[in-house]
Amino acid sequence: MNTVINKYLIFGFLKCVLNVILVFICLGVILNLFEEIEFFKNFDLGLGLPFLLTIMFIPNLIIKLLPFIIFISAMWYLISIKNNKDLLTLKVFGFSNLKIIIMLALTSFIFGSIVLVALTPITSVMVKFYEKTKSEYSRDVDHLVSVNKNGLWIKEVNNGVLRITTAETYVDNYINNVTVYELDMVDNKMLRRIESDRGNITENTWFFDSANVYNSDKEYEKKIVENFQLESRYNVDKLNNLYKNLDTISFIELINEYKELQGRGYSKKVLSEQINKFFSLPVFLFLMVVLASIFTMSSISKSQNTYYVIISIITCVLIYYFKDLSIAMGQTNRISLIFSIWLPVIVIGLFCSIGILQINEK
Repeated sequence: MNTVINKYLIFGFLKCVLNVILVFICLGVILNLFEEIEFFKNFDLGLGLPFLLTIMFIPNLIIKLLPFIIFISAMWYLISIKNNKDLLTLKVFGFSNLKIIIMLALTSFIFGSIVLVALTPITSVMVKFYEKTKSEYSRDVDHLVSVNKNGLWIKEVNNGVLRITTAETYVDNYINNVTVYELDMVDNKMLRRIESDRGNITENTWFFDSANVYNSDKEYEKKIVENFQLESRYNVDKLNNLYKNLDTISFIELINEYKELQGRGYSKKVLSEQINKFFSLPVFLFLMVVLASIFTMSSISKSQNTYYVIISIITCVLIYYFKDLSIAMGQTNRISLIFSIWLPVIVIGLFCSIGILQINEK
């Protein structure tokens, strides 16, 4: 009998999760399709490509919103079994509130683990296709960034001067073994070549401890310049945003190719942040089910359902912004980056540990 009831609870909950995911997919398609149409409005492509890119983009978005999808699903399911008296029936068969909550929370934890292992490799490929296709139609062709097996390449155009920068490696805030070519786009003439072992690109003013500068007006005679500075539209933050979209890296790839990714220019700090985000996802899903149960099972009165739904939605929004605030504090080094990722989980966990004791007594 317990096995039948367990299956009833688990599959009923997963059905709610699937329904909520489908709702989010429909909303995501509608909203993102307009954005893609706006992007491609100057290209005679029809709706085919914008719709395809939307399909490529939505699954990764769903994974990011999964904690809130699970939260809404858990609320929906718990309210439904409370309203149709199934909750009372389950208690007759010896199922306490705590047992029901733990069963659904563990289901969410396992579901999150399956998403990491089985779905992120698929969504990472979809995001790669999305990014590659969008870049092919990008109108900002005067300013390009590329990373390949030959290192980092940056193309800039400023006031009729074409600058091409190549660096062998890009680690943290530094580019190494740097060569910069500056060419006059009018006369198709090289103006100067700059070489340096290392450059700090934290700000838009790049700083080199020492650089070899070869000017065309001096027949490319080498001049050693100490504390050399170079203005650029790129800095470390913009480069990270441009080509280091970690959504293109799956959980399995991140674990198996951690050192190789560092060699390709991904900083240890950024990779550690992504790993901890992945590991925190199943735990986050577990706690969101517990949190939903605290709101929905604290009373058996149907008249209070609307009240608890409103309060829970407000709480969900607060959690979203608290999570972003915590990560922002970690990225600005106000607190440990790893701690900033787990801080929302810890806070929600402490709140749930108190609330769950009261729920179990009802």
